[in-house]
Amino acid sequence: MGYDVHITRADHWAENEGREISRDEWLALVASDPELTIERVKRDEFVKWSGPCRYPDAWFTWWRGTIYTKNPDKAIIAKMIQLATKLGARVQGDEGEFYETPPDW
Repeated sequence: MGYDVHITRADHWAENEGREISRDEWLALVASDPELTIERVKRDEFVKWSGPCRYPDAWFTWWRGTIYTKNPDKAIIAKMIQLATKLGARVQGDEGEFYETPPDW
């Protein structure tokens, strides 16, 4: 079990109907970012991040209109904020808290 953090356009990540990030939007963003690589062994929506963080295999995945990862460190959350900005979205934890700028965490 772990703690998920999500990129969402909804007020709450679990209730995003009508506010979804499309799979095509996600894949286009991945294609435009040299730090992101699709991990085809898993599925097209599963992406590894090559940026600096404490985990050797940092990842993001798209699922049902949100993008998420598990147990992120501060560097991963910072990258999520960057990605969310490009998608017109926000970063939200499992319990509903939003991460908007580094001082928030």
